[in-house]
Amino acid sequence: MASRFFVNALPDYEPEVASVNPPPGNTLLELLSLPYSDFAIRLKEAALAIKETVVNETWGVGGERHNRNCTLYSGTLGTAFLLYKCYQVTGDTNDLNLCSDIIKACDASSSFTKDVTFKQGCGGIYALGAVVANHRGDQHMCKYYVDQFQGISLPEEICDELMHGKAGYLVACLYLNQLVDEEAYPSSRIRRMACEIVKDGRKMGNGRCPLMYEWNGEKYWGAAHGLAGISLVLMHTELEADEAEDIKITLKYMIEHRFHSRNYPASEEDRNRDVLVHWCHGAPGIAITLVKAYQVFGDKVFLDSAIDAAEVTWERGLLKRVGLCHGISGNAYVFLSLYRLTGKEKYLHRAKAFASFLLDRSANLIRTGEMHPGDRPYSLFEGIGGLAYLYLDMVQPTQARYPAYEL
Repeated sequence: MASRFFVNALPDYEPEVASVNPPPGNTLLELLSLPYSDFAIRLKEAALAIKETVVNETWGVGGERHNRNCTLYSGTLGTAFLLYKCYQVTGDTNDLNLCSDIIKACDASSSFTKDVTFKQGCGGIYALGAVVANHRGDQHMCKYYVDQFQGISLPEEICDELMHGKAGYLVACLYLNQLVDEEAYPSSRIRRMACEIVKDGRKMGNGRCPLMYEWNGEKYWGAAHGLAGISLVLMHTELEADEAEDIKITLKYMIEHRFHSRNYPASEEDRNRDVLVHWCHGAPGIAITLVKAYQVFGDKVFLDSAIDAAEVTWERGLLKRVGLCHGISGNAYVFLSLYRLTGKEKYLHRAKAFASFLLDRSANLIRTGEMHPGDRPYSLFEGIGGLAYLYLDMVQPTQARYPAYEL
């Protein structure tokens, strides 16, 4: 089990202990001891340097490195999303303009994908395109992207999960309405889709767990393909009382049947393997869903369980990968989500500790082969694109949200 993660020897938050000077030469502890304003400057500098590398490797000069992978998850659209984040933090319109150019190239290549979701399909291209065009004051292109988005036809056999299914498309709808116009995608259609997702879950659910979904033959629990991701998206929509109750009972079923360690199985079929502590599978992604459940329902069991999941993430979440999906960058968002909810410095300290580890050691660990660079090492969700995104998000930690998941 330990081979999946580094043993966490990072100092935890101790409010009663006055800050001390770190031992000379311990650059990680030096980072962790910086005042947050100084630490944020270091993060921004590192993020902008990584951004240049990501752009060069995935786009090049004039787009010669652009390929048919236009997804937010692992393709060129992820580079555009990172550039948009850079613009939000720095106000540099060069980043915004390049972002726009990349989105246009992705749009031109969108016929190569059959997916419609935010992370894996054309839903992400059109939603981000409309948002960026709106920021640039280009209402003609904004309308074009909104029209393209509204014209998407969902495949007849589409599943329900976040990466390739209805929930993933619904995230794009919500993102578009949040950042462009609250009726850019009609609320009646959002309501109808949420109702369909609940109806699908009830077909496979039962009295103990009213909602259940299947993807590729497995009943997943996690954020990427299962109950946690679908439930989080549904909680961003208007729900009937019986629908809300089914989500509450389903989440409580997961809490009741988690591992003794307080981590969560990847699926119903995988109840004996307590090994995955990722956003996609395990405690981290579920923690973020439980934070939302507490905000929506006010039931303290969800807050307590989110805190439990955060403890698992602190203990076993220093993964040997950098990415957002199954790496340290994604796991840091557990602490940022709880910090945003509770305001407790403990969680900001833990996010800062994970980021300090990445800032101080990830490049060398990747170079020596002790850390995996990701199957697509410059991408947003598997590679250093996500690392840069985390750094930029932590410049203003109260505003940080796991990208294309927390809205």
